[in-house]
Amino acid sequence: MNTQDNNIQNQNDEKISSSSKEPEGVLDLGRHMVEVGAETVKDTVDATGEAAQKTVKKSRKFWQILGPGLVTGAADDDPSGVATYSQTGAQYGFKLLWFAPLTLPLMGAIQEMCARIGLVTGRGLAANIKKYFPRWVLLITATLLLLANIFNIGADLGALAAATRLMTPTVPFWVLIFGFTALSLLMQIFVSYKKYAGVLKYLAITLVVYIITAFVIKGFPWAEALKSSVIPHLDFSKEQIILICGILGTTISPYLFFWQTSQEVEEEILGGDTTLASRQGTTKNEMRKMRLDNWSGMVFSNIVTFFIIAVCAATLYKGGITNIATAADAAKALEPLAGKYASLLFTIGILGTGLLGIPVLAGSAAYAISEAFGWKEGLYRRFAQASAFYGVIILSMVVGLIINFVGLDPIKALIYSAVGNGLVAPVVMVLIVLLASNKNVMGQWQSGGLSKFFGWLGTAVMIIAGIATIYSLFT
Repeated sequence: MNTQDNNIQNQNDEKISSSSKEPEGVLDLGRHMVEVGAETVKDTVDATGEAAQKTVKKSRKFWQILGPGLVTGAADDDPSGVATYSQTGAQYGFKLLWFAPLTLPLMGAIQEMCARIGLVTGRGLAANIKKYFPRWVLLITATLLLLANIFNIGADLGALAAATRLMTPTVPFWVLIFGFTALSLLMQIFVSYKKYAGVLKYLAITLVVYIITAFVIKGFPWAEALKSSVIPHLDFSKEQIILICGILGTTISPYLFFWQTSQEVEEEILGGDTTLASRQGTTKNEMRKMRLDNWSGMVFSNIVTFFIIAVCAATLYKGGITNIATAADAAKALEPLAGKYASLLFTIGILGTGLLGIPVLAGSAAYAISEAFGWKEGLYRRFAQASAFYGVIILSMVVGLIINFVGLDPIKALIYSAVGNGLVAPVVMVLIVLLASNKNVMGQWQSGGLSKFFGWLGTAVMIIAGIATIYSLFT
């Protein structure tokens, strides 16, 4: 091969060599891009994971803050309340839906006052009434509360048994109602307060099913529901007045006042403040947590109220079913109109709220009666330490059970409890506002002007509701 041929060969080799290096450069770039992409994905995953962890941490912290306020708010939507709200939607459609947002500030203000009293004074509501007002005021109030609660317990026990029979129709009514009574008593008497309070918190979450039910229903009229929630409608008929009084009576209820105040005290005792002196007074942080807990519970309660009325308005009212005797009737009537899933969710809600509401009703009466007579009280105590306190709980449950076997109409039971609440609530609310506004009682933690405004407004509304209820029943 001559010299010229060698030069040509060398040039070709150089071209081949240089062309073979180009892919290496592309591969390097590709590898670099993959590495950068992988790092980006890793950073994104890490950031997302970190954000998720922060969200979970915040959620857990928020859940830990929730307690007496959440349970009190959820207990407001007990089976008797569910029946009242169901009847409201079935009988009047969306027309009275505006009561859900209307009652929120009234309910929230008075319940915050109750929590504030318990947190600052270290005593239950009845103990404070006993200390600062004539004894006869407390005795009359506690007695009326006990009677109203017993009727409510009876209605709730019946609703629990009836709702369960929708899923297990072969089980006799009496077996179920005795079973629920025994279960509730066993939990209140033998389960430690710490565990019991945890159970009540989780039971409160079952109310979410009423919100879900609205999304299960096809073609739910959201626009109509939202419009009715801000535009008042009244026709002032006798039936409507009684029902409105029932709504107010089951939303702003005396048993919630006594329960929340005492639960704030129980929480302090659980935290180690076992003496009255150590429980008196509070801090800005504790007050902030209390308000967050209280208003979270009240907002949750009224959202659930809104959806119960709206669901029944969109299904039962539009389907021509305008008379609901019990919460179980509402659940049963939903199936042919909205499907079995809506009916099942409604039934689950009744069970959850019943198991939550009944102990609150019995417990609040026990706190009031025990504090009135100076008996040892508190769910944190064992039965032997507070036998009279637990005796009131047992009495309330047993008499409530018996009511279901004497032929008392469930609607009448609800009306009687509403009348009781209508008579008791205004009196107790006056005492609560006076206590929460008294600097000698509350010190620097007395309620502010806005709270007092809504407290007095709620009191006035309940006085009018009580008078209207009595007038409607006897005319």
